[in-house]
Amino acid sequence: MSHSENAAAEVPASEWIGILSRYRNPNAARSTLELVITAVPFVALWLVNWAAWEFGYGWVSLLLTLPAAFFLVRLFMIQHDCGHGSFFRQRAVNDWVGRVIGVLTLTPYDAWKRSHAIHHGTSGNLDKRGIGDLETLTVDEYRARSFLGRFGYRLYRNPLVLFGVGPVYLFGLRHRLPLGAPLANWRAWISPMATNLGIAAVVAGMMYVVGVKHFLLIQIPITLIAGSIGVWLFFIQHQFEDTVWAAGGDWNVHDAALLGSSYYVLPGVLRWFTANIGIHHVHHLYARIPFYRLPQVLREQVRLADVSRVSLLESVRCARLALWDDCQKRLITFREARRLPR
Repeated sequence: MSHSENAAAEVPASEWIGILSRYRNPNAARSTLELVITAVPFVALWLVNWAAWEFGYGWVSLLLTLPAAFFLVRLFMIQHDCGHGSFFRQRAVNDWVGRVIGVLTLTPYDAWKRSHAIHHGTSGNLDKRGIGDLETLTVDEYRARSFLGRFGYRLYRNPLVLFGVGPVYLFGLRHRLPLGAPLANWRAWISPMATNLGIAAVVAGMMYVVGVKHFLLIQIPITLIAGSIGVWLFFIQHQFEDTVWAAGGDWNVHDAALLGSSYYVLPGVLRWFTANIGIHHVHHLYARIPFYRLPQVLREQVRLADVSRVSLLESVRCARLALWDDCQKRLITFREARRLPR
């Protein structure tokens, strides 16, 4: 742990809560502006995409797919802030903005909000894995699995599966049905089914207006790229070498938030498109801070500016990390695990 990390970690959790609470209040005008400058360009890019296909310039549509996907990612980040009650002061406004955006991001807002709250309360806890996180095994747990169990986990952690197949499964199936919830628990079905109805209405309406072919040619690539970006961001927020995992009394929410969540240092344009979600250690310390106030926190609370930093180049190497080594207290690769003594 670096000197700056030590300095930040020495501050008690209660003190950090008091410090960061100064940044919590959203500004209604700023939040509205952020919503407008995200939603309007997304709709405009979508319409230009359609016009390009309509007038025989499909190659133009291909060029616009990536920026449209990034605007969709940014819409999800706004939905994310709504889920924490940090985008607007009024809970009802947060919830209804989040639900509407959820139709575009294929994410049932209320169901996601509940699981994400559990993620914040259990992140880095080896005893409470499985809700709102990526499956992460310890070296001993991996070795204790059967051949097929190890093969399945290696397949799951393969980058092509995580960031290729994973988003298709997540947004195409898992978010469509409350998998794991019994039919008798009807409340768990309300959010996914309501979102599904909204998606069906939007899809049917758009197909009627622009045609089935053009709709699919535009929306499928945007959704797939945005989904992959989103899963990657979620991955790198907690899956970096010096993250923190612990069990029992060794785990506490403060260490997990500060040292187990990354500060993903991105270029300015990517910081804007990802709504500062890379400042994830601050977000986990105090989730009620609107995303547009997070850079201010780093400027004014310099102890946090050098904690858990992961650069863009370093993040690429993190894609190979897959197992938690409880002896070295870090994430390691499968190759490194093979070299460890049993």
